[in-house]
Amino acid sequence: MGWWAAMRDRFRRRRPPLLHIATDEGTGPVVILVHGIASSSVTFRELVPLLTPRHRVIAVDILGFGESPAPEGCEYRLEDHVEALAATIRSLRLREPFVLVGHSLGSLIVARLAASQLTRFDRRTRISRVVLVGPPVYLSPSEIGDRWVRARVNVYLRVYAFLRENKDRTITNAAIISRMLPKGIFEITERNWTPFVKSLEHCIESQTLVSDIAILRVPVDVVYGSLDAFIQSGSLTVIERMRHVSMHRVEANDHLIRPRLARELLAVIETATGVDDRPVDPEGPRAPASAVAR
Repeated sequence: MGWWAAMRDRFRRRRPPLLHIATDEGTGPVVILVHGIASSSVTFRELVPLLTPRHRVIAVDILGFGESPAPEGCEYRLEDHVEALAATIRSLRLREPFVLVGHSLGSLIVARLAASQLTRFDRRTRISRVVLVGPPVYLSPSEIGDRWVRARVNVYLRVYAFLRENKDRTITNAAIISRMLPKGIFEITERNWTPFVKSLEHCIESQTLVSDIAILRVPVDVVYGSLDAFIQSGSLTVIERMRHVSMHRVEANDHLIRPRLARELLAVIETATGVDDRPVDPEGPRAPASAVAR
């Protein structure tokens, strides 16, 4: 009995935790929203009301952030985030393929999930399309031919290392910034410090986003703001050359999902799910797509 209990406890410890589902509302084609680092599902506050008239919208808090669990000893590798997201989606028992949307770090998570074996042979995790919002694409400097792009990426990586190595200053400055934003949009606190620094180091600084996108078998949309400080000129070039990727540049928008970018996302998602041909509710939100760059 002791042996069985030990094996059972070991299995439970290794089983990925389920994430907090902050939003599950609306009817129609399913859209799953995954936010980024130091944030929560509040990231999508402008997008959810636009989608719910025609879609079932599910927004989760990623591992260690929002109201999701922060497992003791977790290293917050990309695999940890992906396994928790996959387990959560399986628990929903979805019957139809769904659109998977990721913002910032969330874009790395959803791209890896869509590229992994976790989704290829499970009917409950069938992804029809991937939408990446403001993806922080950082190739290894040694892989970047353009010296100016390489120099900019090096600056970003040094800044991220500085944030990780200066806890008090980072938390203090984050508190100042968060007071200027809706609660939950950007928070670095004692509670989520470990998920923040480990996700930053293990996911964003050491990433495989480009290779994950390259092997995807579903269409990919990349939506980003022209003023996004986390996307440097030239960093998206390698992605936009891929045949299954469509690029959508939203003018006068930064890294946050503001109303203009939310409307573009609505148009992209509705086109992907085919609901843009349905009669439009006069009382419901509707928005045309902005210019699409390829």
